[in-house]
Amino acid sequence: MNSLTLALIGAAMVLAGYALYSKFLAEKIYALDDSRPTPAVMLDDGVDYVPTNKYVLWGHHFTSVAGAAPIVGPAVAVIWGWLPAFLWVTIGTVFFAGMHDLGALWASIRNRGQSIGALSGRYIGARGRNLFLVVIFLVLLMVNAAFSVVISNLLVGTPTAVIPTWGALLVALAIGQAIYRLKWSLPLVSVVGVVALYGLILLGDNVPLALPETVLGLPDRSVWIILLFLYAGVASMLPVWMLLQPRDYINGLQLFIALGILYGSVLIARPEVVAPAYNTNLPEGTPSLVPLLFVTIACGAISGFHGMVSSGTSSKQLAKEGDARFVGYFGAVGEGLLALGSIIATTAGFATLAQWEDTYQAFNDGGVNAFVQGGGRIVEAGLGLPQSLAATIIATTAILFAATTMDTGVRLKRFVIQEIGQIAGVNLNRMLATVIAVGVGLALTFGAGADGSGGMRIWPLFGTTNQLLAALTLSIVTIMLLRRGRSPLPTLIPLVFLGAMTIYALLVQLGTFWEQRDWLLLVLDIVILISALWVIVEAFIAMKSARAYPGDDDQELALEMEAVAAGSAPRRGGSSTGQGHPQEGTPPPAP
Repeated sequence: MNSLTLALIGAAMVLAGYALYSKFLAEKIYALDDSRPTPAVMLDDGVDYVPTNKYVLWGHHFTSVAGAAPIVGPAVAVIWGWLPAFLWVTIGTVFFAGMHDLGALWASIRNRGQSIGALSGRYIGARGRNLFLVVIFLVLLMVNAAFSVVISNLLVGTPTAVIPTWGALLVALAIGQAIYRLKWSLPLVSVVGVVALYGLILLGDNVPLALPETVLGLPDRSVWIILLFLYAGVASMLPVWMLLQPRDYINGLQLFIALGILYGSVLIARPEVVAPAYNTNLPEGTPSLVPLLFVTIACGAISGFHGMVSSGTSSKQLAKEGDARFVGYFGAVGEGLLALGSIIATTAGFATLAQWEDTYQAFNDGGVNAFVQGGGRIVEAGLGLPQSLAATIIATTAILFAATTMDTGVRLKRFVIQEIGQIAGVNLNRMLATVIAVGVGLALTFGAGADGSGGMRIWPLFGTTNQLLAALTLSIVTIMLLRRGRSPLPTLIPLVFLGAMTIYALLVQLGTFWEQRDWLLLVLDIVILISALWVIVEAFIAMKSARAYPGDDDQELALEMEAVAAGSAPRRGGSSTGQGHPQEGTPPPAP
């Protein structure tokens, strides 16, 4: 199989999904209506609720969901062969991920921007909400711990990426001021931002930076992890227009340029895929393809984390309901293209099958390093860029997206902690909630591995927990559709399939952790499994009730939105969680 053929077929499938299936979902299933005011408009507080240009918002949404996972998952899963990974990424993007991300965004904007955890209380019940929040908190905990380790390893392994990684923060801050204070046009900002970012990449390639092997007795990887958590904590408290939006927007442009470089190199070099379509020569200890494929590739096919981003930050910035199709579904398409690029880089970026097998000697040997190496070779062969520069571009791309996911994850965890505090009757401010979020993340990262490697230790559970959250999110969207008398099949079929695969995977992993005597992961697995089964039972009871007694949910929610906007949550001074934590901030009007 030639990599160009694989790229063309895959890209055509996911783009056709956006052109056809997303239009059907937007018009017939979710019934998006631009005449309905969004939470960003009615609850504008200048901090979390900010009406935003859909292209800028798409940049935030896309780069928040397109972290390291759509690279790592496919790069690991190709050990079973490129065909299973390719089919799950393409079919999953069209019928699972796009529908899920758009659905979560729609559910939140119809409920004044509330997170998916808060919505579970409305549509499933108090018990279901409490258990749902447990699953959400664990997913965010794993995301932040795992991604901090991925980024730190790349910073240590690719010192040429250090300058562009941290310099991108200054570029983002400048872009935020240019858009909102200086009123620059978006095309001008885009050109200046991209030129500045690639200038930093060229500088970094010529001036590699590395920490000493130990700093105050800590290894360099541990120091990077601590710095990353401190950055994410500060970034999560800043108004979204100041750093989060512009950083994610410029990173979104960078990703599409990097994908253009990768796919352009495939077009020119047309390397052959050396990995087998279906691998029958698996290394000893490789788990079975079913169900592990469907949880190993999460982001890039469907991911529960996307639902948290859709309902946690993106829904609070949507200026018009109709923009949800572009932001939500097309965001999933972009991530599907990234996952497809990861498959190509890790199967066609090697000269021979023997070289590929030498890299994939065990299940977890694949990953972001295989992507950087394979992608770098393809770019070098296609465009003639030096190996070092090609690797710097690919590594910087991976780091920037993992970092944006990490700081969004800390912000979302802050929201969840505030919601849990409200349930317990404790009103936590942003600062205290953020300190808790960062502290717990660091505790898991170093508690599960003294050298800071704990993030990768819990990686096996991330995929299953993440997919489980996607299934639970689909259950809420399904209930909302049933209450409106609409067909639930586009959400119900993926819900049943994903729920079955995830529960199956949790049971398989339970046996594995028992055999390995890994008590931490065993306990986490049991907590997640019990919570999931309980929430699923509660959700299906709620579905049965919604089907039997449908109501006019939209009218009820519209009246509630008007009451909130006029009373407890005025236009200026809304809520970071959608539930009554006034914030302050007065950014200039969005572009």
